[in-house]
Amino acid sequence: MCAEAAMRAGAGLVTVGLPESLSLALIKRKPKEVMILPLPETKQGNLSLKALNKIINFLKDINVVVIGPGLGQEKSTQSLIRKLVSKITVPVVIDADGLNALTLNLELLKPNMILTPHPGEMSRLSGKSVKEIQGNRLEVTRSFAKAHKVTLVLKGHNTVVSDFSGHTYVNRGGNPGMATAGAGDVLSGIIAAFLGQGLDLFKAAKFGVYLHGLAGDLAAKEKTQLSLIASDIIDKLPQAIKKSS
Repeated sequence: MCAEAAMRAGAGLVTVGLPESLSLALIKRKPKEVMILPLPETKQGNLSLKALNKIINFLKDINVVVIGPGLGQEKSTQSLIRKLVSKITVPVVIDADGLNALTLNLELLKPNMILTPHPGEMSRLSGKSVKEIQGNRLEVTRSFAKAHKVTLVLKGHNTVVSDFSGHTYVNRGGNPGMATAGAGDVLSGIIAAFLGQGLDLFKAAKFGVYLHGLAGDLAAKEKTQLSLIASDIIDKLPQAIKKSS
């Protein structure tokens, strides 16, 4: 869903890196426009640290990276994530298991990173309770972004975007129906697409969050909040782009 959302949001070419054993299955299910990069895997079927060199070589011709969705928390996979983020110099969006890999390794955070945690993930990153985070979302986001020199997207009701220069945006769009599996992957793909089109990190995150919320609201009008699923958000991206242009 991350890859398809990126395509719908304007990415010219998207490649999904995944365990070799999943390649055939994804070929049958993916949008035909999405490319596939089969990678070495562990016995459990997750990406292996042995994939590092192949990924690094592939990234020589890539200008944006998304790390995290669907990767899992196996030791070898988490080590791979940490090795990758230490070497990547292009803009990178980090979500889900990418964030989990960095929880105890905040020294790896760099200015080329956009982190997209939900409150639970933010709690693990910051050491603050979910209650504390939710009670002071704006200040928590600003402080973390400034302290670690990253761009941070704190997801949830009134998603907050902040960077280490002090730029801040609070999104008033979106709806509770978007709290569904895969919606965060869709957001990561949209933000990555905007980075690929040349926007700076804060603007890519800001406009990505806005478009994601707008598409979710359009989808909810048609499907209802109760029945909303992440692919509905992707389906409404073209309409959301038209509406916001």
